[in-house]
Amino acid sequence: MKDMSWKTVRGEKAFSTPIFDGYLDDRIGPDGRKGRFIWLDSPDWVVIIPWLLVDGVPHFIMEEQWRHGPSKVTREFPAGLVEKGESALDAARREFLEETGCRGDFTELGSVNPNPAFMANHQTYFLAENIEHVARQSLDANEEIEVVTVPVEDALREMGTGLYDNGIMMAAAGFFMRYAEKRPGLRISLGR
Repeated sequence: MKDMSWKTVRGEKAFSTPIFDGYLDDRIGPDGRKGRFIWLDSPDWVVIIPWLLVDGVPHFIMEEQWRHGPSKVTREFPAGLVEKGESALDAARREFLEETGCRGDFTELGSVNPNPAFMANHQTYFLAENIEHVARQSLDANEEIEVVTVPVEDALREMGTGLYDNGIMMAAAGFFMRYAEKRPGLRISLGR
């Protein structure tokens, strides 16, 4: 494979925010080209895909909340940041409990870089099963989350549209569908 690595000759933190830092790096390509590049250093994220049967029908536990980026309510899987020194699994368990008041058995489905063009972090996806409600929500000061259960088929069919207009949720749906092929007991069908 051809060496396509760029070497950093100088780097500096350009700015900091509560959820990410921005860096400017001067780099030299393998062919001698030089450029200045910006990239973001953000904590890793976790996404929990809670699956359960409601009257024999597969459902997801999802959340509706206001999102300030698009200035609208979205429907998403429980998710959050991995705190410093915390494993992705521990973060997933913590976020699931805080946001829904539930616990469950977790299976890691995969991890991806959300946008390698300028982000250095990863998001890890977990399936949660055998769910039990054990506590009240314990939300951050500015969080307001409405917990809903949605039939799996409906959520997957609508993913990428309307309330489900979220790229992270599309990735979650892809991980879930790939895993569900190996687990017929998850019983999904997108037929109408």
